[in-house]
Order: sequence, then C-alpha cells, then structure tokens
Amino acid sequence: MVRANSVSRSTPRTDAARPGPDPRVARWIRTELSTAPPKARSLIVTVWGDTIAPHGGSVWLSGLIRLLAPFGINERLTRTSVYRLAKEGWLAARQDGRRSRYRLTREGARRFEHAYRRIYAPPAERWDGGWEVVVAPPKAIAKRARNDLRKELGWEGFGALGPWLFVRPSGAADTAALTETLQALHTERGIAVLTAHDVAGAQPLGAFARECWNLQGVAAEYRRFIARFGRVIRAFDGGAGHDPQQCFVVRTLLIHEFRRVSLHDPQLPAALLPADWPGPAAYVLCRTFYRRTHRCAEQHLAATLETGRGALSPAAPYFYERFGGL
Repeated sequence: MVRANSVSRSTPRTDAARPGPDPRVARWIRTELSTAPPKARSLIVTVWGDTIAPHGGSVWLSGLIRLLAPFGINERLTRTSVYRLAKEGWLAARQDGRRSRYRLTREGARRFEHAYRRIYAPPAERWDGGWEVVVAPPKAIAKRARNDLRKELGWEGFGALGPWLFVRPSGAADTAALTETLQALHTERGIAVLTAHDVAGAQPLGAFARECWNLQGVAAEYRRFIARFGRVIRAFDGGAGHDPQQCFVVRTLLIHEFRRVSLHDPQLPAALLPADWPGPAAYVLCRTFYRRTHRCAEQHLAATLETGRGALSPAAPYFYERFGGL
C-alpha cells in the first residue's frame, strides 16, 4: 500500500520531464467529449467526490475552472453549476476579496460518502441469507417525502416490493448509513426497519430479485462500460510514463460513468445474481486503472489546484484505501 505522504509531498515534475500526450488517448478523449459530453453539474459532483474531497473538500472556484477546462466545461458553465449545487445544499461559499472558495456542506458530505463508498468498495461476497426490510405505511409519509425516500433507498441498494415495502440483503451496506438517510429525510419516525429471514417451505425473497431490481438493465450498462473504457485503458499498458492531464481526464471520465452505473446496481450478493454478472469485471477494470495512474493523476491535480496557503493539501489516508489499497 502506498503511504499517504509518498505522492502528496513529492514535487510535481516539470513539463520538460513529463511524457508527452499519447495520440491514441487524445483521440479517444476527443471522441468521448464530442459524442457523449458530460453534463457540467454531474461532472462537478464526480470531480468533487473523487478528487477534491480527499484533499480537504474545498477549492477555489478559479482552480475548479482550470480543472474542468480539459473536459470542455467553460467558465460560465462551471460558475452556474457550482451556484446551483450551493443552492441545493451540497456546497457552501466563502468570499475572500473577489475570490470564492467552495466547500462541502455537512449534508453534501453525507451524500458524497454514501455514493462513493459504493464505488470503491469491492463487490459483496458473503451473505447470511437475511434481509433488511423498510416499511413505510402510506399514511405515515407525505407523497413528496415518499418519492425522496424511494430514490435514496434505491441508492442504498433497496428494491421495492410495493409502494410501501422495500428490501435488501442484510450486510449489503452499513446500517448506520440507512439511519442517517432516514434522519436527513425526516422520515425516521414514520417508518419501521426490520430484519427478516426466509421460512422453509415458503417462497424465498430472493425469487423476487428480478421484480425488485432491474438486473438485466444494469448488466447491459456494465457491459457497455467495459467495452467503452477497455479500449482506452489498453493504451496505458506497458508501465511507461503517461501524460498527467490525460491520466486525470480518463480517470475522471471512468469514475464518472462507473458512478452512474454503480448507483443503479443494488450490489446484491453473488447468490442472488446471474452466473455471468459483469459487475466484478467492471470493478476490476476501474481498480486496475486507478492503481496504475493515481500518482500521475495526482501530479496534474497538484499542478492545477491551489489553496489559500498555496500548495494543495495532502490526500487523506482513506484515499489510499480505495479499491482495496493503492
């Protein structure tokens, strides 16, 4: 495992010492950004969670504008998207003269932690056969709150057995995170959370997996993801040096898409999944590329961002625990 200080304290290499951009990677990036350009707001969420949060969670707006420029996101789009994220409670601003610095709010940090824990953690392997059940009686929660609850529970891996009954395999995620979600939605007093086990002779809950979760659709998304990014990742094989900006851009686009797909994935244990489930292969692809390029990508980050004290703060230790250890 790489020590946290081994990258963050190193002096970024000069432009003369850096390898030049790879034409194959450059073509792939141009094609991606022209055929499937990421939306500015969504990309900022990815960049914040994957890149900025481990370095303290705050950034000068000017630095964020520079960081997003290689993705074709201009200054106006960046400013507008950050303003909207602040209005929605994800970010908070602090003025320093004419400069603006943005940081995650407490609620924003909670949302990021829940989303990104699912991205970097390995697929579930063991399961004791139990279930977590959320019961939300129709009269206990307002319609709007129910819609928010259904969305948040979906991100936590719950499937809907009905409009007021949600289930997921026990051990699929941290129960404390579920409690935090219910408290954030102010619904904890209107619902019940139970544990359950299948009864011998009755239909097991796992038989309803295809009804609760769109496994076929998620599998198709994973396969498209593997085909799409497998082509460019092969250009990084061989162990030679790579252009820092290209490493950062490809890594960000990779995590951006993996985040989108994995948030739809209920991350069920293997016992409830088809034999040819492509989720683990997609995870290995991300892990391999992340491990191979994180030093190079961090060099680009250090050269692009600055804080009020000058240099970018070191990455938190948890950054180096991603994907089982960098």
